[in-house]
Amino acid sequence: MTRIVSPEWPVLAVDDEAQALEGVGRVLAAVGITNVIPCEDSRKVADILAGQDVSVVLLDLSMPHLSGEELLPKIVSAYPEVPVIVVTGVNDVDKAVHCMREGAFDYMVKPVERSRLQSGVRRAIELRELRRENEVLKEHMFLSELKCPEAFSEIITNNAAMFAIFRYCESVAKSLWPVLITGETGVGKELLARALHTLSGRRGAFVAVNAAGLDDNVFSDTLFGHLRGAYTGADEARRGLIEQAAAGTLFLDEIGDLTNASQVKLLRVVQEREYYPLGCDAPKRTDARIVFATNKDLAALQASGQFRKDLYHRLKTHHLHVPPLRKRLDDIPALVNHFLEKAAVALDKKKPSPPKELYALLATHAFPGNVRELESMVFDAVTNHESRMLSMSVFQARMVQDAPTTPAPEPGTEQTTPYAFFDRLPTIKESISMLTAEAMRRAEGNQTIAARLLGISRTGLNRRLNQD
Repeated sequence: MTRIVSPEWPVLAVDDEAQALEGVGRVLAAVGITNVIPCEDSRKVADILAGQDVSVVLLDLSMPHLSGEELLPKIVSAYPEVPVIVVTGVNDVDKAVHCMREGAFDYMVKPVERSRLQSGVRRAIELRELRRENEVLKEHMFLSELKCPEAFSEIITNNAAMFAIFRYCESVAKSLWPVLITGETGVGKELLARALHTLSGRRGAFVAVNAAGLDDNVFSDTLFGHLRGAYTGADEARRGLIEQAAAGTLFLDEIGDLTNASQVKLLRVVQEREYYPLGCDAPKRTDARIVFATNKDLAALQASGQFRKDLYHRLKTHHLHVPPLRKRLDDIPALVNHFLEKAAVALDKKKPSPPKELYALLATHAFPGNVRELESMVFDAVTNHESRMLSMSVFQARMVQDAPTTPAPEPGTEQTTPYAFFDRLPTIKESISMLTAEAMRRAEGNQTIAARLLGISRTGLNRRLNQD
Protein backbone atom coordinates (compact mmCIF):
# COMPACT_ATOMS: atom_id res chain seq x y z
CA MET A 1 0.00 0.00 0.00
CA THR A 2 1.31 3.47 -0.90
CA ARG A 3 2.24 5.48 2.18
CA ILE A 4 3.49 8.99 2.79
CA VAL A 5 5.54 10.31 5.70
CA SER A 6 3.87 12.77 8.01
CA PRO A 7 4.27 15.64 8.41
CA GLU A 8 5.77 16.76 5.10
CA TRP A 9 8.42 18.73 6.98
CA PRO A 10 10.11 16.62 9.68
CA VAL A 11 10.16 16.96 13.44
CA LEU A 12 13.71 17.59 14.65
CA ALA A 13 14.37 15.89 18.03
CA VAL A 14 17.57 17.06 19.76
CA ASP A 15 18.83 15.07 22.77
CA ASP A 16 22.26 13.65 23.69
CA GLU A 17 20.68 10.39 24.88
CA ALA A 18 20.00 7.91 22.04
CA GLN A 19 17.49 6.01 24.16
CA ALA A 20 15.44 9.18 24.72
CA LEU A 21 15.38 9.86 20.96
CA GLU A 22 14.24 6.31 20.23
CA GLY A 23 11.43 6.69 22.77
CA VAL A 24 10.28 9.97 21.21
CA GLY A 25 10.24 8.34 17.76
CA ARG A 26 8.08 5.44 18.98
CA VAL A 27 5.61 7.69 20.84
CA LEU A 28 5.12 10.00 17.85
CA ALA A 29 4.90 7.14 15.34
CA ALA A 30 1.98 5.74 17.36
CA VAL A 31 -0.11 8.74 16.23
CA GLY A 32 1.16 8.81 12.66
CA ILE A 33 4.02 11.30 13.08
CA THR A 34 6.69 9.26 11.33
CA ASN A 35 8.90 11.94 9.82
CA VAL A 36 11.33 12.51 12.72
CA ILE A 37 15.02 13.44 12.52
CA PRO A 38 16.96 12.34 15.65
CA CYS A 39 19.98 14.46 16.54
CA GLU A 40 22.37 13.48 19.38
CA ASP A 41 24.87 16.26 18.74
CA SER A 42 23.47 19.74 19.39
CA ARG A 43 26.30 21.25 17.31
CA LYS A 44 24.64 19.83 14.16
CA VAL A 45 21.33 21.62 14.72
CA ALA A 46 22.32 24.80 12.87
CA ASP A 47 23.34 22.85 9.75
CA ILE A 48 20.16 20.76 9.79
CA LEU A 49 17.92 23.83 10.03
CA ALA A 50 19.89 25.63 7.33
CA GLY A 51 19.64 22.64 5.00
CA GLN A 52 15.91 21.92 5.18
CA ASP A 53 12.55 23.07 6.50
CA VAL A 54 11.31 21.46 9.71
CA SER A 55 7.90 21.49 11.37
CA VAL A 56 8.92 21.44 15.04
CA VAL A 57 12.07 21.26 17.16
CA LEU A 58 12.07 19.13 20.32
CA LEU A 59 14.94 20.45 22.41
CA ASP A 60 16.62 19.07 25.53
CA LEU A 61 18.23 21.65 27.79
CA SER A 62 21.10 19.72 29.39
CA MET A 63 23.49 18.66 26.63
CA PRO A 64 27.29 18.72 26.22
CA HIS A 65 29.04 21.07 23.83
CA LEU A 66 26.04 23.33 23.19
CA SER A 67 23.20 23.40 25.72
CA GLY A 68 19.55 23.79 24.89
CA GLU A 69 19.48 27.09 26.73
CA GLU A 70 22.06 28.44 24.31
CA LEU A 71 20.34 26.95 21.27
CA LEU A 72 16.81 28.13 22.06
CA PRO A 73 17.27 31.90 21.46
CA LYS A 74 19.37 31.21 18.36
CA ILE A 75 16.67 29.01 16.80
CA VAL A 76 13.87 31.43 17.70
CA SER A 77 15.81 34.37 16.26
CA ALA A 78 16.86 32.69 13.00
CA TYR A 79 13.68 30.64 12.46
CA PRO A 80 10.79 32.40 14.23
CA GLU A 81 8.23 30.41 12.23
CA VAL A 82 9.42 27.07 13.71
CA PRO A 83 7.85 26.14 17.09
CA VAL A 84 10.34 24.89 19.69
CA ILE A 85 9.21 22.51 22.43
CA VAL A 86 11.61 22.19 25.35
CA VAL A 87 11.72 18.60 26.66
CA THR A 88 13.94 18.41 29.74
CA GLY A 89 14.51 16.73 33.09
CA VAL A 90 14.82 20.15 34.75
CA ASN A 91 11.62 20.65 36.77
CA ASP A 92 12.11 24.30 37.65
CA VAL A 93 9.41 26.96 37.38
CA ASP A 94 11.91 29.78 36.88
CA LYS A 95 13.63 27.83 34.12
CA ALA A 96 10.29 27.15 32.42
CA VAL A 97 9.31 30.83 32.61
CA HIS A 98 12.69 31.84 31.20
CA CYS A 99 12.35 29.42 28.24
CA MET A 100 8.84 30.62 27.46
CA ARG A 101 10.04 34.22 27.50
CA GLU A 102 12.82 33.24 25.10
CA GLY A 103 10.17 32.06 22.67
CA ALA A 104 9.60 28.36 23.44
CA PHE A 105 6.24 27.01 22.23
CA ASP A 106 5.94 24.62 25.20
CA TYR A 107 7.92 23.29 28.17
CA MET A 108 7.68 19.60 29.12
CA VAL A 109 9.38 17.82 32.01
CA LYS A 110 10.76 14.29 31.59
CA PRO A 111 9.38 11.70 31.79
CA VAL A 112 6.68 13.22 29.59
CA GLU A 113 3.30 11.51 29.38
CA ARG A 114 2.75 9.98 25.94
CA SER A 115 -0.51 11.83 25.37
CA ARG A 116 0.99 15.18 26.38
CA LEU A 117 3.96 14.78 24.04
CA GLN A 118 1.73 13.63 21.19
CA SER A 119 -0.82 16.42 21.58
CA GLY A 120 1.87 19.07 22.10
CA VAL A 121 3.74 18.08 18.93
CA ARG A 122 0.48 17.93 16.99
CA ARG A 123 -0.47 21.45 18.07
CA ALA A 124 2.98 22.70 17.13
CA ILE A 125 2.76 21.04 13.69
CA GLU A 126 -0.65 22.63 13.14
CA LEU A 127 0.74 26.05 14.09
CA ARG A 128 3.68 25.59 11.71
CA GLU A 129 1.32 24.50 8.94
CA LEU A 130 -0.92 27.55 9.44
CA ARG A 131 2.06 29.91 9.44
CA ARG A 132 3.31 28.31 6.24
CA GLU A 133 -0.08 28.62 4.56
CA ASN A 134 -0.42 32.25 5.61
CA GLU A 135 2.86 33.02 3.90
CA VAL A 136 1.75 31.24 0.72
CA LEU A 137 -1.58 33.08 0.78
CA LYS A 138 0.23 36.42 1.11
CA GLU A 139 2.32 35.56 -1.94
CA HIS A 140 -0.75 34.56 -3.94
CA MET A 141 -2.54 37.79 -3.10
CA PHE A 142 -0.10 39.62 -5.35
CA LEU A 143 -0.17 37.07 -8.17
CA SER A 144 -2.47 37.56 -11.13
CA GLU A 145 -1.52 34.31 -12.84
CA LEU A 146 -1.95 30.73 -11.69
CA LYS A 147 1.14 28.61 -11.09
CA CYS A 148 -0.54 25.41 -12.31
CA PRO A 149 -3.44 26.39 -14.60
CA GLU A 150 -3.51 22.88 -16.09
CA ALA A 151 -4.91 21.55 -12.79
CA PHE A 152 -8.13 23.48 -13.46
CA SER A 153 -8.48 22.52 -17.14
CA GLU A 154 -11.82 20.77 -16.54
CA ILE A 155 -13.39 23.90 -15.06
CA ILE A 156 -14.56 26.29 -17.80
CA THR A 157 -14.53 29.86 -16.51
CA ASN A 158 -13.52 33.44 -17.26
CA ASN A 159 -14.80 34.74 -13.93
CA ALA A 160 -12.54 36.71 -11.58
CA ALA A 161 -14.12 35.19 -8.45
CA MET A 162 -13.42 31.70 -9.77
CA PHE A 163 -9.79 32.54 -10.47
CA ALA A 164 -9.46 33.84 -6.91
CA ILE A 165 -10.72 30.43 -5.74
CA PHE A 166 -8.15 28.73 -7.97
CA ARG A 167 -5.35 30.77 -6.41
CA TYR A 168 -6.58 29.83 -2.94
CA CYS A 169 -6.61 26.16 -4.02
CA GLU A 170 -2.98 26.45 -5.05
CA SER A 171 -2.15 27.94 -1.65
CA VAL A 172 -3.71 25.17 0.45
CA ALA A 173 -3.31 22.17 -1.87
CA LYS A 174 -0.41 20.63 0.06
CA SER A 175 -1.93 21.25 3.49
CA LEU A 176 -2.80 18.25 5.64
CA TRP A 177 -5.84 20.11 6.97
CA PRO A 178 -9.28 19.26 5.57
CA VAL A 179 -10.95 21.45 2.96
CA LEU A 180 -14.65 22.32 2.94
CA ILE A 181 -16.22 23.18 -0.43
CA THR A 182 -19.68 24.72 -0.32
CA GLY A 183 -22.02 25.81 -3.07
CA GLU A 184 -25.32 25.00 -4.72
CA THR A 185 -25.97 21.78 -6.61
CA GLY A 186 -24.28 21.72 -10.00
CA VAL A 187 -21.61 24.42 -9.47
CA GLY A 188 -18.67 22.00 -9.84
CA LYS A 189 -17.60 21.16 -6.28
CA GLU A 190 -16.19 17.76 -7.22
CA LEU A 191 -14.17 19.28 -10.06
CA LEU A 192 -12.54 21.61 -7.53
CA ALA A 193 -11.83 18.66 -5.23
CA ARG A 194 -10.13 16.83 -8.10
CA ALA A 195 -8.06 19.94 -8.86
CA LEU A 196 -6.96 20.06 -5.22
CA HIS A 197 -5.89 16.42 -5.43
CA THR A 198 -3.89 17.10 -8.60
CA LEU A 199 -2.19 20.12 -7.04
CA SER A 200 -1.37 18.23 -3.83
CA GLY A 201 0.99 15.90 -5.66
CA ARG A 202 -0.23 13.00 -3.53
CA ARG A 203 0.55 9.60 -5.03
CA GLY A 204 -2.60 7.83 -3.85
CA ALA A 205 -5.98 7.70 -5.53
CA PHE A 206 -8.83 10.21 -5.57
CA VAL A 207 -11.79 8.40 -3.98
CA ALA A 208 -15.26 9.98 -3.97
CA VAL A 209 -18.24 9.00 -1.83
CA ASN A 210 -21.67 10.61 -1.57
CA ALA A 211 -23.02 10.61 1.99
CA ALA A 212 -26.57 11.58 1.02
CA GLY A 213 -29.11 9.06 2.31
CA LEU A 214 -26.56 6.88 4.16
CA ASP A 215 -27.56 5.76 7.65
CA ASP A 216 -24.84 5.30 10.26
CA ASN A 217 -24.21 1.59 9.60
CA VAL A 218 -23.98 1.97 5.83
CA PHE A 219 -21.82 5.08 6.23
CA SER A 220 -19.41 3.27 8.59
CA ASP A 221 -19.22 0.18 6.37
CA THR A 222 -18.69 2.24 3.22
CA LEU A 223 -16.08 4.53 4.70
CA PHE A 224 -14.29 2.34 7.24
CA GLY A 225 -14.90 -1.20 5.95
CA HIS A 226 -15.45 -4.28 8.11
CA LEU A 227 -13.80 -7.47 9.32
CA ARG A 228 -14.99 -10.91 8.38
CA GLY A 229 -17.89 -11.87 10.64
CA ALA A 230 -18.50 -8.30 11.78
CA TYR A 231 -22.21 -8.80 11.13
CA THR A 232 -24.54 -11.33 9.56
CA GLY A 233 -23.62 -11.69 5.91
CA ALA A 234 -20.08 -10.29 6.31
CA ASP A 235 -18.43 -13.42 4.88
CA GLU A 236 -15.35 -11.57 3.71
CA ALA A 237 -13.38 -8.62 5.06
CA ARG A 238 -13.92 -5.37 3.18
CA ARG A 239 -11.56 -2.43 2.77
CA GLY A 240 -13.30 0.88 3.37
CA LEU A 241 -12.98 3.79 0.97
CA ILE A 242 -10.79 5.66 3.43
CA GLU A 243 -8.23 2.85 3.20
CA GLN A 244 -8.49 2.88 -0.59
CA ALA A 245 -7.64 6.61 -0.45
CA ALA A 246 -4.36 5.98 1.43
CA ALA A 247 -1.73 8.56 0.47
CA GLY A 248 -4.39 10.17 -1.71
CA THR A 249 -7.59 12.18 -1.31
CA LEU A 250 -10.98 11.16 0.06
CA PHE A 251 -13.79 13.34 -1.27
CA LEU A 252 -16.85 13.16 0.99
CA ASP A 253 -19.84 14.87 -0.64
CA GLU A 254 -23.16 15.94 0.93
CA ILE A 255 -21.85 15.87 4.51
CA GLY A 256 -24.79 18.01 5.62
CA ASP A 257 -26.90 14.83 5.43
CA LEU A 258 -24.82 12.84 7.94
CA THR A 259 -26.45 11.55 11.13
CA ASN A 260 -25.10 12.69 14.49
CA ALA A 261 -23.53 9.25 15.09
CA SER A 262 -21.70 9.45 11.75
CA GLN A 263 -20.54 12.97 12.57
CA VAL A 264 -18.94 11.73 15.80
CA LYS A 265 -16.98 9.07 13.89
CA LEU A 266 -15.97 11.59 11.24
CA LEU A 267 -14.74 14.01 13.91
CA ARG A 268 -12.36 11.33 15.21
CA VAL A 269 -10.97 10.84 11.72
CA VAL A 270 -10.41 14.57 11.30
CA GLN A 271 -8.90 15.13 14.77
CA GLU A 272 -7.03 11.91 15.47
CA ARG A 273 -6.56 10.51 11.95
CA GLU A 274 -8.02 7.26 13.33
CA TYR A 275 -11.07 5.11 12.55
CA TYR A 276 -12.55 1.75 13.53
CA PRO A 277 -13.60 -0.76 10.86
CA LEU A 278 -16.80 -2.58 11.84
CA GLY A 279 -15.99 -5.52 14.12
CA CYS A 280 -12.52 -4.19 14.98
CA ASP A 281 -11.50 -3.08 18.49
CA ALA A 282 -8.15 -1.60 17.46
CA PRO A 283 -8.09 1.70 15.58
CA LYS A 284 -6.54 2.08 12.14
CA ARG A 285 -4.68 5.18 11.07
CA THR A 286 -5.16 7.07 7.82
CA ASP A 287 -2.91 9.43 5.90
CA ALA A 288 -5.63 10.33 3.38
CA ARG A 289 -6.31 14.01 2.82
CA ILE A 290 -10.05 14.64 3.20
CA VAL A 291 -12.06 17.14 1.17
CA PHE A 292 -15.67 17.73 2.19
CA ALA A 293 -18.52 19.25 0.20
CA THR A 294 -22.12 20.24 0.80
CA ASN A 295 -24.88 22.28 -0.80
CA LYS A 296 -26.43 22.96 2.60
CA ASP A 297 -25.89 25.83 5.04
CA LEU A 298 -23.76 24.14 7.70
CA ALA A 299 -23.80 27.26 9.88
CA ALA A 300 -27.61 27.11 10.03
CA LEU A 301 -27.53 23.34 10.67
CA GLN A 302 -25.00 23.85 13.45
CA ALA A 303 -27.08 26.63 15.02
CA SER A 304 -30.16 24.38 15.01
CA GLY A 305 -28.27 21.47 16.57
CA GLN A 306 -28.35 19.26 13.47
CA PHE A 307 -24.60 19.53 12.85
CA ARG A 308 -21.91 19.24 15.52
CA LYS A 309 -20.25 22.52 16.42
CA ASP A 310 -16.81 20.95 16.98
CA LEU A 311 -16.89 19.20 13.60
CA TYR A 312 -18.16 22.34 11.87
CA HIS A 313 -15.22 24.43 13.10
CA ARG A 314 -12.74 21.66 12.25
CA LEU A 315 -14.00 21.55 8.67
CA LYS A 316 -13.86 25.32 8.19
CA THR A 317 -10.06 25.55 8.43
CA HIS A 318 -9.92 25.86 4.64
CA HIS A 319 -13.22 26.92 3.10
CA LEU A 320 -14.02 27.36 -0.60
CA HIS A 321 -17.43 28.73 -1.58
CA VAL A 322 -18.25 28.30 -5.26
CA PRO A 323 -20.59 31.06 -6.54
CA PRO A 324 -23.72 30.00 -8.47
CA LEU A 325 -23.87 30.47 -12.23
CA ARG A 326 -26.27 33.42 -11.90
CA LYS A 327 -23.44 35.25 -10.07
CA ARG A 328 -20.97 34.63 -12.89
CA LEU A 329 -22.92 35.26 -16.06
CA ASP A 330 -19.68 36.09 -17.89
CA ASP A 331 -19.00 32.33 -17.93
CA ILE A 332 -22.10 31.50 -20.01
CA PRO A 333 -20.61 32.05 -23.52
CA ALA A 334 -17.56 29.87 -22.80
CA LEU A 335 -19.67 27.19 -21.13
CA VAL A 336 -22.18 27.09 -23.99
CA ASN A 337 -19.38 26.73 -26.53
CA HIS A 338 -17.76 23.96 -24.46
CA PHE A 339 -21.02 22.04 -24.09
CA LEU A 340 -21.86 22.46 -27.78
CA GLU A 341 -18.56 20.82 -28.69
CA LYS A 342 -19.09 18.09 -26.11
CA ALA A 343 -22.67 17.41 -27.26
CA ALA A 344 -21.70 17.36 -30.93
CA VAL A 345 -19.06 14.69 -30.27
CA ALA A 346 -21.32 12.64 -28.00
CA LEU A 347 -24.27 12.77 -30.43
CA ASP A 348 -22.11 12.46 -33.57
CA LYS A 349 -23.44 15.71 -35.02
CA LYS A 350 -21.85 18.79 -36.49
CA LYS A 351 -21.43 21.53 -33.92
CA PRO A 352 -24.25 24.07 -34.43
CA SER A 353 -23.78 27.83 -34.22
CA PRO A 354 -25.59 29.57 -31.34
CA PRO A 355 -27.66 32.66 -32.23
CA LYS A 356 -26.21 35.85 -30.79
CA GLU A 357 -29.42 36.44 -28.82
CA LEU A 358 -28.95 33.17 -26.89
CA TYR A 359 -26.50 34.59 -24.37
CA ALA A 360 -28.78 37.51 -23.51
CA LEU A 361 -31.64 35.05 -23.07
CA LEU A 362 -29.65 32.76 -20.78
CA ALA A 363 -28.45 35.70 -18.72
CA THR A 364 -32.05 36.30 -17.62
CA HIS A 365 -32.39 32.80 -16.15
CA ALA A 366 -31.73 32.03 -12.45
CA PHE A 367 -30.22 28.57 -13.18
CA PRO A 368 -31.31 26.71 -10.04
CA GLY A 369 -29.34 23.72 -11.34
CA ASN A 370 -26.31 25.87 -12.20
CA VAL A 371 -23.68 24.59 -14.67
CA ARG A 372 -25.19 21.11 -14.70
CA GLU A 373 -28.54 22.60 -15.76
CA LEU A 374 -26.94 24.61 -18.57
CA GLU A 375 -25.18 21.47 -19.83
CA SER A 376 -28.49 19.61 -19.86
CA MET A 377 -30.12 22.48 -21.81
CA VAL A 378 -27.37 22.49 -24.43
CA PHE A 379 -27.44 18.71 -24.90
CA ASP A 380 -31.22 18.82 -25.25
CA ALA A 381 -30.97 21.63 -27.84
CA VAL A 382 -28.27 19.84 -29.86
CA THR A 383 -30.30 16.61 -29.78
CA ASN A 384 -33.30 18.40 -31.31
CA HIS A 385 -31.56 20.80 -33.69
CA GLU A 386 -31.75 20.16 -37.45
CA SER A 387 -30.44 23.32 -39.12
CA ARG A 388 -27.07 25.06 -39.00
CA MET A 389 -28.23 27.64 -36.44
CA LEU A 390 -29.12 26.35 -32.99
CA SER A 391 -32.77 26.92 -32.12
CA MET A 392 -33.61 28.88 -28.98
CA SER A 393 -36.96 27.15 -28.52
CA VAL A 394 -35.58 24.38 -26.29
CA PHE A 395 -33.92 26.93 -24.04
CA GLN A 396 -37.05 29.06 -23.84
CA ALA A 397 -39.23 26.06 -22.98
CA ARG A 398 -36.83 24.85 -20.25
CA MET A 399 -36.57 28.32 -18.75
CA VAL A 400 -40.35 28.63 -18.51
CA GLN A 401 -40.53 25.17 -16.97
CA ASP A 402 -37.80 25.88 -14.39
CA ALA A 403 -38.81 29.47 -13.61
CA PRO A 404 -39.28 29.93 -9.86
CA THR A 405 -42.75 30.94 -8.72
CA THR A 406 -43.28 33.66 -6.15
CA PRO A 407 -45.85 32.46 -3.61
CA ALA A 408 -48.56 34.87 -2.57
CA PRO A 409 -48.05 36.25 0.94
CA GLU A 410 -50.16 34.66 3.64
CA PRO A 411 -52.82 36.89 5.17
CA GLY A 412 -51.51 38.88 8.10
CA THR A 413 -47.83 38.57 7.15
CA GLU A 414 -45.58 41.45 6.12
CA GLN A 415 -44.28 41.29 2.58
CA THR A 416 -41.37 43.53 1.64
CA THR A 417 -41.53 44.85 -1.92
CA PRO A 418 -39.19 47.15 -3.85
CA TYR A 419 -41.75 49.90 -3.27
CA ALA A 420 -41.23 49.72 0.50
CA PHE A 421 -38.05 51.79 0.07
CA PHE A 422 -39.73 54.64 -1.82
CA ASP A 423 -40.67 57.74 0.17
CA ARG A 424 -43.29 58.42 -2.49
CA LEU A 425 -45.04 55.58 -4.25
CA PRO A 426 -44.57 55.78 -8.03
CA THR A 427 -47.69 55.96 -10.15
CA ILE A 428 -48.85 52.95 -12.16
CA LYS A 429 -47.53 54.61 -15.31
CA GLU A 430 -44.13 55.29 -13.67
CA SER A 431 -43.92 51.71 -12.36
CA ILE A 432 -44.65 50.22 -15.78
CA SER A 433 -42.08 52.51 -17.37
CA MET A 434 -39.36 51.52 -14.84
CA LEU A 435 -40.18 47.81 -15.17
CA THR A 436 -40.07 48.01 -18.96
CA ALA A 437 -36.72 49.81 -18.90
CA GLU A 438 -35.24 47.21 -16.53
CA ALA A 439 -36.47 44.34 -18.72
CA MET A 440 -34.88 45.94 -21.80
CA ARG A 441 -31.61 46.40 -19.87
CA ARG A 442 -31.49 42.78 -18.79
CA ALA A 443 -32.39 41.60 -22.29
CA GLU A 444 -29.62 43.79 -23.76
CA GLY A 445 -32.16 45.52 -25.97
CA ASN A 446 -33.75 42.34 -27.33
CA GLN A 447 -37.51 42.93 -27.33
CA THR A 448 -38.44 39.25 -27.61
CA ILE A 449 -36.48 38.39 -24.47
CA ALA A 450 -37.68 41.48 -22.64
CA ALA A 451 -41.31 40.61 -23.46
CA ARG A 452 -40.78 37.11 -22.09
CA LEU A 453 -39.37 38.56 -18.86
CA LEU A 454 -42.44 40.77 -18.50
CA GLY A 455 -44.87 38.00 -19.39
CA ILE A 456 -46.38 39.91 -22.30
CA SER A 457 -46.30 39.61 -26.07
CA ARG A 458 -43.68 41.37 -28.15
CA THR A 459 -46.47 43.42 -29.72
CA GLY A 460 -47.61 44.55 -26.27
CA LEU A 461 -44.06 45.49 -25.34
CA ASN A 462 -43.57 47.40 -28.58
CA ARG A 463 -46.76 49.32 -27.92
CA ARG A 464 -45.56 50.10 -24.39
CA LEU A 465 -42.23 51.39 -25.68
CA ASN A 466 -43.87 53.59 -28.33
CA GLN A 467 -46.11 55.12 -25.68
CA ASP A 468 -43.02 56.20 -23.72
